[in-house]
Amino acid sequence: MSDTPFGFGLPPEEPDDGDEGKKKDQQSGGGQGPANPFGFGGLPGAGGFGGGPGGPGADNPFAAMFGSLNPNDLGAAFQQLGQMLSYEGGPVNWDMAKQIARQTVSQGSPDGTKDTSVGPAERKAVEEAVRLADLWLDDATSLPSGAGSAVAWSRAEWVEATLPAWKELVDPVAERVGTAMGDVLPEEMQAMAGPLIGMMRSMGGAMFGTQIGQAVGVLAGEVVGSSDIGLPLGPAGKAALLPVNIETFGKDLSVPQEEVRLYLALREAAHQRLFAHVPWLRSHLFGAVDGYARGIKVDTAKLEDVVGQFDPQNPEQLQEALQQGMFQPEDTPEQKAALARLETALALVEGWVDAVVHAAAKPRLSSADALRETLRRRRASGGPAEQTFATLIGLELRPRRLRDASRLWASLTDARGVDGRDALWHHPDMLPTATDLDDPDGFVHREQIDFSELDKMLGEAADKPDLNKPDLKKDEGEGESKGDDTE
Repeated sequence: MSDTPFGFGLPPEEPDDGDEGKKKDQQSGGGQGPANPFGFGGLPGAGGFGGGPGGPGADNPFAAMFGSLNPNDLGAAFQQLGQMLSYEGGPVNWDMAKQIARQTVSQGSPDGTKDTSVGPAERKAVEEAVRLADLWLDDATSLPSGAGSAVAWSRAEWVEATLPAWKELVDPVAERVGTAMGDVLPEEMQAMAGPLIGMMRSMGGAMFGTQIGQAVGVLAGEVVGSSDIGLPLGPAGKAALLPVNIETFGKDLSVPQEEVRLYLALREAAHQRLFAHVPWLRSHLFGAVDGYARGIKVDTAKLEDVVGQFDPQNPEQLQEALQQGMFQPEDTPEQKAALARLETALALVEGWVDAVVHAAAKPRLSSADALRETLRRRRASGGPAEQTFATLIGLELRPRRLRDASRLWASLTDARGVDGRDALWHHPDMLPTATDLDDPDGFVHREQIDFSELDKMLGEAADKPDLNKPDLKKDEGEGESKGDDTE
């Protein structure tokens, strides 16, 4: 479990050379990544007053706005402040999130690579890789192709395409926070304190929007497709790859770029097949996230202290309180069950993709083993999925579950064949549980109900007449005959 639930990004790392490093970092514009996940130094359109996320003034949004502005930036600063305080939408200011994500992308990733528009040659290469990947997957799974089209995205295009899914994932948690902000005052005082509550909610929406925007913007510099975190973030039926990130991913692997692209296309195409042909899977995963979010509780005592001492001219007070652990997952059986359900479901998705892709790639790509292990280590060392979940909803996936799930799916293939393995996706109750991941052999060799036979029996029963019911047609016929006899 992450120690930094939603709303609490990890604290900034100290430079290697201490205070001197901080000075250098400030002089150079602050580098990449959020020095303060709730800081407003990275407000969109404000490149001249803080150097972007993590730049000077990020710890104090108003100091950033007014302390280092040149006169030409005053109009933009006041406009931005007005937008922040006048926001009246949902629990997250998604307009701000989108702008900050785009700004973070435009600054480039920590390795120095910049986002670039995708050219015709790259688009063609991605389309051909996905087409070939789908042909290879036909031998490895009984699920047909789920990609109606293949697209090559820039990082900015990935942000635009995935924000609707992020909204669906994050809003349940942020909603709890916003509700708590309005409930800490007694009911009779809430009418009197209406403007203050409205301002706090606007600030909360802006703070969440800032953090989410920064997280999504940084993630856009790492992901290689639309399904890196095991969830369908992009539009249905679109297999998407990011050429600029694929090139960075394969740069130090000593593997031909074509093989890297093809292996990652196999993973993307496998995800698309699963989500396209298991209709209940998306709602099952997003519902598990929502169930986990409902178990997040707010420390109302701490929030009451903050509200009582809130100074509108010192909004970073609220920001600091949020970072001090105001929101924690409840330690209840229901919350533990929700967490286990979500972790297991994601592990089963990723494990199935890992096993299927390996079966398709192993006979054809000499680098299949190396690429598989690289991706596994990337996840185990805190890759995009773990970091993003830990930042946004306080959830950190356990890589051990992914390996266990992959072994279980491979064993099922050996024992029941491809069709028998994939048939388990027909209903969520047929899937392995967390306990089964601990004992994969027990699950593989356990006697399973033959649902096809059950369906056949039910169909035959529906066609047979019920002997306990009177045959109305026969009775009607007999009645008519009797009537004829009496005439």
